[in-house]
Amino acid sequence: MSIYNKIDLKAFLFTKHILVNDIDTPEENIPETLASLAKLFNIRITSGARLAHHDMIRFVATQLGENVPEPFYRGFPNSVLKLSGDEYLFDQILNYFITYDIGDMSSTRHSVLEDDREIERQAFKEAGSIKDFIIVDKAGAIAQMEKIVSDMMKSSRPLNQGQIDAAYTFISEHGYFPEMVASKNTAIIMYIALGDERFADLLSLSDVIKLTEEINFRFYLKQDIRCLNLDNPHRKLITKAIHRAFLNGKADVYNCFEKKARWAGLLHHIHYKARSEQEQKFLDLMRGSVNLSAYSVFEKELNDRKIRSAVDTLKEKKGSAALLRKLNYIVSRCETADNLEYVLDNIDSGNSVVLMQLYISYLQYEYERKARVFSYVKYNMNKTHRETEKETAKRRSLLSHEKVEVIKNRIEDNLKRNLKGRLGRVYIDPNMSNYAMPVRESAGAAGFGVLPRGSRKHIDNLHKIRGFTYWEQVDDIDLSVIGMDECGRQTEFSWRTMNESNSDAIVYSGDETSGYYGGSEYFDVDLDEFKKLYPDLRYLIFCDNVYSRKLFANCLCKAGYMLRDKEDSGEVFEPKTVESSFIVNCSSTFCYLFAIDLMKDDFVWLNTMQDSIAPVAGDTQLEFLIKTINITDIFNIRSFFEMAATEVVSDIAQADVIVTDKIIDAPEGVQTIREYDIEKIIALMQ
Repeated sequence: MSIYNKIDLKAFLFTKHILVNDIDTPEENIPETLASLAKLFNIRITSGARLAHHDMIRFVATQLGENVPEPFYRGFPNSVLKLSGDEYLFDQILNYFITYDIGDMSSTRHSVLEDDREIERQAFKEAGSIKDFIIVDKAGAIAQMEKIVSDMMKSSRPLNQGQIDAAYTFISEHGYFPEMVASKNTAIIMYIALGDERFADLLSLSDVIKLTEEINFRFYLKQDIRCLNLDNPHRKLITKAIHRAFLNGKADVYNCFEKKARWAGLLHHIHYKARSEQEQKFLDLMRGSVNLSAYSVFEKELNDRKIRSAVDTLKEKKGSAALLRKLNYIVSRCETADNLEYVLDNIDSGNSVVLMQLYISYLQYEYERKARVFSYVKYNMNKTHRETEKETAKRRSLLSHEKVEVIKNRIEDNLKRNLKGRLGRVYIDPNMSNYAMPVRESAGAAGFGVLPRGSRKHIDNLHKIRGFTYWEQVDDIDLSVIGMDECGRQTEFSWRTMNESNSDAIVYSGDETSGYYGGSEYFDVDLDEFKKLYPDLRYLIFCDNVYSRKLFANCLCKAGYMLRDKEDSGEVFEPKTVESSFIVNCSSTFCYLFAIDLMKDDFVWLNTMQDSIAPVAGDTQLEFLIKTINITDIFNIRSFFEMAATEVVSDIAQADVIVTDKIIDAPEGVQTIREYDIEKIIALMQ
């Protein structure tokens, strides 16, 4: 009854720069295979070269993009630049008329004005960046997956869909059960996907509402459990989780009062029958009129200005993490220095991830009384809420500079105390300050080249960015670019505007609207030329949206980018130049792919699946992304490892751990952590 995807674990390991030899017959042409991997894809094998097999050439081609559908203009970008704005517009209007007005989606459409003689391919001479890989055998692949899944399970934060699918596939195919599962979200998802009661045993009674919400969304695409219509297998799954919470001594009944009405509705819907006196008492409490919620007591004490009692109640009943999440709210009610000090004395927490998130939020604190945009994740999609004028006016939690500094310094001290000495002597490459910490990746996609949100890579002036998306099983997905200035004002570059905007600075491949059996779209951006033409813009944000209004999860969509020479080979999609390629598979129609910081010439990862049914990109507000774009300026992987090290050393030979984005010859027994080792970093954060 699971709708979680079983995936090719070889493909997942490829995203970790690991190739797998699972073929029993020996390879006679190892040098030729290694040469082909290098020549065709810039892949350099740093370990396991003797396991190279010629089948890997076809496999790598598939992972990086093989037989990608041609765009509307097959001679992109040169043939597009030869058209006038009127010709470009006529071409697209004719395409829309044939596909949307007449309804002819029988074949993928191309330009009627493009001269086939303009589609010239040259010998490929673009250098591309070197991609370092290792090769392992079948036993090595299992060992690698076991370590990766183990590290995933140590995360106290929810996993993204790609990680969920990989863990589900490995656990179901190899009978593996992790030694620990730190996140209740992960335990819930694995219990639903696998039906394994051992995952249910990790849940408390109060987690059952979250379990129900997950089932209701994943299987019924409904986000509100106040009106349930579950099938019997799902009712039984929920019932079993409730029974086991009582059997395991995890019936935290008083935490259930916070969602008392939902509990009453759920218990009625599943026809729950008590098996013990304790369960019957629970039923009576959920159906009764009394509400003993810890948050209700906390709110009353706070309103009565009993700050210390409110802090004690929240910490005792809900734990330190709950106190941290309510910190702004509590501190804003502190009228004396003694009360503030009492609150701060109680924020010590062993949860480094929550401390890190709070620390970052105070480093980015906004002191102005203006409408805030709240961003949070649910069902592996990012949700946003913009304050109304009324909400902004009523807000009481605006803190002074002095209070923010005091809180920030106290959290920093706690975080350093939690992390200090975990890793011994650490060598940290200066480049690691460009990479963000994976503190909120659950709304992202997994794939080759994917990095934590906000991570940066510099773009030299010899290259241009070619953003791409391609798809099947849906007629029209749009790749768009939105320019944004320092104040959040937006300029749209999309199918709606590009007849007036195509230039040496930015070129669009045309709007493909009949791509059910294969469609693609591209944008080329030359940073130097773009800054000359649009000097007021600071950021470019690449977006994917499904104009056909079909969910990404119900079609096949890949996205990513290439670094191309400014004078490229004429081949629109060239696997050798692919820096990243990932599957977009969220239950929405909109996602943010990546950004370009035009002031610094940096490529910035966004990789955010948005909970939205927006069919176009230009109608959405994007300024909330600026905090993500600039996250590495205030906290990054280098910052984290400086805190976690017993000592930061400048000599690799003295290190117990090496953190770098370069290939180095590490001494035997020394751990190396690369920028794409996201699961390793997640495990170290806990």
